[in-house]
Amino acid sequence: MRKIFLGVVVYALAELALLIVIGQNIGVFSTLMLIVATSVIGIYVMKNKGMNSIRNVKNTMARGEAPGAALVDTLLTFGGGLLLALPGFLTDVVGLLLLMPFSRKMFQPIVYYWMRKKMKKGQFIIVQR
Repeated sequence: MRKIFLGVVVYALAELALLIVIGQNIGVFSTLMLIVATSVIGIYVMKNKGMNSIRNVKNTMARGEAPGAALVDTLLTFGGGLLLALPGFLTDVVGLLLLMPFSRKMFQPIVYYWMRKKMKKGQFIIVQR
């Protein structure tokens, strides 16, 4: 619990320091507009690309195939859009990394590992309707 709290505090301080530095370099108004723009882009990505990814998962399952790769892409795309929608530049950088196809490949093994661990514990179940 202490590690999580410490991680949140360090993240918040790093994000705040980065906002101050960028605000001093490009101006407060420009910094705020940049934050708003990345939030709008993040919401757009979650809505459009996320829905396309969900359709890909459904199509894969309809063909009788395991949705592994499509499901991981959906999680990463939605996560990238969510991180872009959150205010802050550190979250924007990680969100953009999750959305870029070439950098998304480095996150895929982490998601596969997480999914396998959850499935073994019975905490992650895929249900087809």
